Amino acid sequence: MKLISEPSIPVKIHKMKERVRWLDPQIVSQGIDQTSMVIDDGKEDNPEFSFMVIGDTGTKLHYGQHPQRKVAELMLPHKDECSFVLHTGDVIYTVGSHEYYAEKFIEPYREFLQGGDNPEKIPYDQMVFNLPFLPVPGNHDYYDVPLMYRLFIGSTLRLRRMLRYKDIEIGWHGSNQGDAYAKAFIDYLAAIASPADLQLHLEQHYTAKTHTGRCLRYQPGKFTRVPNRYYTFRYGGIDFFALDSNTFNDPSPLPKTPEGKIDRTALQKRRQEIDHEEVQILAACDKLNANKSADAEKIDYLNAKLDQINEIKIDIEKQLASDTMAMIDFEQLDWLRSRLIESWNTSEVRGRIIYFHHPPYVTEATKWNQAQTLAVRHRLRWVFTQVAETLGSLVKERPIVDLILNGHAHCLEYLRTVDTGYADSHINCIIAGGSGHLPRRQRLEGTELEEIFTDIPGRPARKVADSLLFFGRNGHNEYRRFPYSCVRIDVQDGNPPKFIVRPLVAERFGEQWHTPEIQPFVI
Repeated sequence: MKLISEPSIPVKIHKMKERVRWLDPQIVSQGIDQTSMVIDDGKEDNPEFSFMVIGDTGTKLHYGQHPQRKVAELMLPHKDECSFVLHTGDVIYTVGSHEYYAEKFIEPYREFLQGGDNPEKIPYDQMVFNLPFLPVPGNHDYYDVPLMYRLFIGSTLRLRRMLRYKDIEIGWHGSNQGDAYAKAFIDYLAAIASPADLQLHLEQHYTAKTHTGRCLRYQPGKFTRVPNRYYTFRYGGIDFFALDSNTFNDPSPLPKTPEGKIDRTALQKRRQEIDHEEVQILAACDKLNANKSADAEKIDYLNAKLDQINEIKIDIEKQLASDTMAMIDFEQLDWLRSRLIESWNTSEVRGRIIYFHHPPYVTEATKWNQAQTLAVRHRLRWVFTQVAETLGSLVKERPIVDLILNGHAHCLEYLRTVDTGYADSHINCIIAGGSGHLPRRQRLEGTELEEIFTDIPGRPARKVADSLLFFGRNGHNEYRRFPYSCVRIDVQDGNPPKFIVRPLVAERFGEQWHTPEIQPFVI
């Protein structure tokens, strides 16, 4: 049974444009840039500031303990010293449903919300943050539940057991093609009925000015919406670019045989293996009793495996569907290219940070060789190469961006690209995807990432990145450890800027929680 479904890239783009009234004449006529915003906190010009990064959060209570809440408690001592929190996507598991925001987001992060003393009274689509939460959508924030599965899984525990799926974090609703995420975080202009009300809203909240025109003013404690699914803001002389990688992660077309045919045999075989593994996991679940603590732990693990299997299925389906050309959100990539070029030509900008969901470089065991991982890497490389060619000597020895932040992989990892032969060389990458969902292991193949470059036939694989730090599941059986994590980043004055990275980890070992002291590092 297909557990989850995902809208196509054109549908994602179209729906999100509708929600923000993209290029509405009333908006365009007033010179409003719908992809920019200003954080109005009175400190945005300070060259030294700090922020936190989390990702892959919205999971359930785990038998009396909430890993996501443990991470929130790690964050709280740093709250007054940080200017904002970046969220790298997958806000709510498993299908981004609005019905789970209260339990899986509002309650764990209640101290970051206005009215957090009574989190049960905060509607998911009326959240106001006292410390800016600046998200990008993850793949789970776009997922939906097939109709037939929804009719069964959302009804009774008895029917759930009949289907052998126990506590799989899916209810009556899906994300409605990303609608729940949009209503929770984006300025949902489509909900404004009349032109007069829209004008009043624009006059009230789109009062900031940048070189690209008027834009949204993000006011902590008052109005805390981002303008779009992708957007940019400047803080302390650093340009931040938030991207929606869900619309440029389609795999490239499958290679053809010498006879000009597409060979799907290997992928179809892998799909059969995955289906068989799923049946075995469901059979194992049937033998367990969720009311027993030892069995509950196993069910939790097996549910995470089911989620992982569905991700692999979706990745395989994307590859099988890629007959002739991938669907690519060129509009967003062209926007990123032009904004990066503008950023480099702006004297007051001293650094650039990009954050989005799917990591282009990662060594987490389930993500490092996904077709979507390679697709995002190649699309980003394509943009960086165009930027480098346009800028020429202006870039000198610096990378196009100083830092890339991602989620999707359930770990905390620091990587650095080497000389790839392209414009994505010598870039620092941090993956902060271990903030709630069950952590995953590092791959067995090691910490050096290699890539086969198909543009030159016969060219051997070449190292493209090194993993320098990794926190994920480790140990076996009764010695397993589960480190949940986030990261604090301190931005230093200077050009180019330096970043002090402070990993924050809450580790579960058996029934106990520990907070190991992790040494900060400078990049």
